[in-house]
Amino acid sequence: MKLYFAPGACSLAAHIAIEEAGLPHTLERVDLASHKTEHGADYTKINPKGYVPALMLDNGELLTEVGVVLQYLSDQRKDRRLMAEAGTLERYRQMEWLSFISTELHKQFSPLFRPDTPVATKEQQLKLIGRRLDYISEVLARQPYLAGAEFTAPDAYLFTVLGWLEYLKIDTKPWPRLGEYAARIRARPAVQKALKSEGLLK
Repeated sequence: MKLYFAPGACSLAAHIAIEEAGLPHTLERVDLASHKTEHGADYTKINPKGYVPALMLDNGELLTEVGVVLQYLSDQRKDRRLMAEAGTLERYRQMEWLSFISTELHKQFSPLFRPDTPVATKEQQLKLIGRRLDYISEVLARQPYLAGAEFTAPDAYLFTVLGWLEYLKIDTKPWPRLGEYAARIRARPAVQKALKSEGLLK
């Protein structure tokens, strides 16, 4: 399978999952500004949505949307326990986290990456993001990872989004638990491998 990615984008979550699962794969970098892949292909002809991640399966099928890609990768190596068995309440709880991160946290960052976003709008978004981070911090006060005692696919997604706080130079002092959580995940060998591969870690 081939993972189309952009360094530090939400595709990093899928990259981490594919490394955690130990699945054979190739990588192809995408320039999201030009919509060209590192080999010069028009990415919009591969994925008409134009964004990452996109996972090209060995049979030629293409999967998109980070929450779906994370579940697919996790289900290929159930022994790695990146997602619980389908149909269990534990699985639905993990899906709940994937949905929350995607809609209530990830998408709230979008205006912050656009240079033409009004300052007032950015301030409003930061307040909303802050409330979401307050909630996550409360959960992490009770357990080391989102779904409990073990690292799972939602953690790969949250870790990726938390990385944008540093990139955007957002003060994280109000949420010290998030720094501890991110450091714990960053230390994982699979995460280190993904970060180095994307040029995010020397």
